[in-house]
Order: sequence, then structure tokens, then C-alpha cells
Amino acid sequence: MKQRFGFFYAACAAAAMIFVGAGAARAQVTPAEGYTPPDDTPSVKVGGTIFANYTWVAEPRTTDSDGNLVHSNAFDVTRAYINVTGNISHLVSFRITPDVVRTGSVTLAPGTTADVPGLTGTLTYRLKYAYGQLNLDDWTTKGSWFRLGMQQTPIVDYEEGIYRYRFQGTIFVEREGFLTSSDLGASVHWVFPQNYGDIHVGVYNGEGYTRPEQNDQKAFQIRASVRPAPMIPILKGLRLTGFYDGDHYVQDAKKERFIGQLTFEHPFVNVGVDYLRATDQNASATRPEVKAEGFSVWATPRTPFGLELLLRFDRIKPNKDADPARQRLIGGVAYWFPVQKGVSAAVLLDYEDIRSFHFSPARARDERYALHTLFNF
Repeated sequence: MKQRFGFFYAACAAAAMIFVGAGAARAQVTPAEGYTPPDDTPSVKVGGTIFANYTWVAEPRTTDSDGNLVHSNAFDVTRAYINVTGNISHLVSFRITPDVVRTGSVTLAPGTTADVPGLTGTLTYRLKYAYGQLNLDDWTTKGSWFRLGMQQTPIVDYEEGIYRYRFQGTIFVEREGFLTSSDLGASVHWVFPQNYGDIHVGVYNGEGYTRPEQNDQKAFQIRASVRPAPMIPILKGLRLTGFYDGDHYVQDAKKERFIGQLTFEHPFVNVGVDYLRATDQNASATRPEVKAEGFSVWATPRTPFGLELLLRFDRIKPNKDADPARQRLIGGVAYWFPVQKGVSAAVLLDYEDIRSFHFSPARARDERYALHTLFNF
């Protein structure tokens, strides 16, 4: 009996020694050199964006309540974002952004408007962005993701990041009413390896963030941008972009947009050229197709000490087979304050001149001077 217990104790002791030895061996294994485990600590950040301005209208002059002919002028705030962003883990992130809007007549359906009782002229908040994001960095290139909710559309936010003067006014395709900067939908963004470009594909309601879905039609949008020579320093900032938006007002009533774009970024100048073609059968497939065509050219030469110029020219033909056309000229001088990365502040003194040709009835010239400011934090 003692021998059997002795054998049992010896076996247990041997097993314990093997277990301890194995644990010690495991303890000696170190993580691969250079490996940093992902940070899954939840985080929330709050920031803001403010566009404040003063505008003096040279033309057209207006008549006040006492019959005096005056030049309209006003202080205004055209954007006041509150940006709430964060990570639930290194895989899941989110953004919530309400935006300021001056209430008044609101669109209820195509071609109809109504006043908002008790709020006409008031600055109030509406939702601009609200989406969840699945980051795909673990499985593909860094900066790739999937989004669901109210989010940026593929071309507008992309170009604004290069143009940088959204605080003066929207880019060409948005200002002419062909596209919107935010919509409800789902999209995927993938970055090409070795910085050769990216692609952004999404399916959206197509009505924009200011209106609910009107019917069963959805907009398919895709943007692909290519850097031809990312390894050559002087050409690294050159990108060629194609964008397509395929949608319908109602079944078989086309709403299509195509944009070809060239942009160039350099420490001393950013340049962009946009070409737009659009097809519309507004509200009914029985109406004839109207094809619009236009272009925008802009440049922002800059100095090392924060002083910049804004130069831009737009031209649009709402119907390329007819005479009416509209052109916009923008020129300005800006100063960008020296700040840390991730925040920005700028002031812009600019002139804008909009002229319309061959419209019936004739449209007045729109000429204005403005002081615009940007605060982004």
C-alpha cells in the first residue's frame, strides 16, 4: 500500500514539475518584435466647426420697407457643427454631427414649400451626419472601412479636403444643385496599396440629408481616384478622379451625374479642374431628358507664412442644347493662422460675381463682397 501511495505521490510530483516547466517555458516566449496590440479602449471626442461671415451685396440692390433702395448686408453664421466622434473598439467607430440652418420655407415635395410656424428666420439645428463605421484595417489596407447611416457622399467631402474653402461656399457641383454632401445609405471605402489612390462606393436614398426618401428608387454612387506617380515627390500630389451617380426620380426617370476631375496638391499651390455632365427627367419618365454640362477651375497659391489666394471660375449650361448659361467668378485673399495639426483657423476677404446669360426672364447680376472666417477644432 505504501509503495502504491509512494508511486502516486511521485507521479503527481513529476506532473507538477512538467506543468511548472511548461509554464516557465511559455513565460519565456516574448511577443514578436515591433508588434503593438490594438487599443480597444473606448473613447469619445467633441469638436466643432464654425463659419461666420459678413457680406455686403453690391448687386442687385433691394428696397426696404420704407421704399429706400439699399445694398443688403448682414452678419451671419452659415455653419456651426458640433462633432461627436469616437471609438467603441479599434474595429468600431462612430460620428454624430448636428448642423445649423436658418429656418423659413422648407421643401415638402418637389416644387412645393411651406413656412415653419414660429421659427421663420431662426437659426436651429438639424442632423448632418450620424453613422457607425466598421474599420477594415485588420483585413486590408489602412484607411479602409464600411459605413451605415447618414454620411458623407463620395465626391463632395473628398474634394472639399483638397479645396479647403468650404467656408466661402460649396464646391461647384453642390452649389449648382446637382449633388449633396450628405445622404442616408451604406458605403465602402478601400485604399489602394502603396498610396496609389482609393475607391468609395455607396448606395443612398438619393434625396440628400434634408429630405426623407420619396419612393423606392436608390442612388448608386462611385468615386475612384488614382495617383499615377506616388513615388515621385513633385508628382505625388497629382490625382485623377472619376465619379458616377446613377439614380431615378421615379421609375425610368433618369437622374445621372458624371464628373471627371484632376487635382494637384503642393506645399505652394493646390489646383483643381472639374468637368460635369448631368441627365435629368425631373419627376416623370414621360418628360424629355435634359442634359446639363459645366466645368469649374480653381487654384489656391500659398506662401510659407500663411497667406493664400483663392481663384475660381465656374460655368454651367443647365441645358447644353439651349442658350442659357451661368458663370461664377470668385477671388480672395486669405490668412491661415499657424496652429497645431488637427485644428485650423482662417480669415478670407473675397469677391464673388455671378452672371446669367440668355435666361428668360432675364436674371439680375449677383455681385458681393464678404469677410469669411473658419474655426475648426
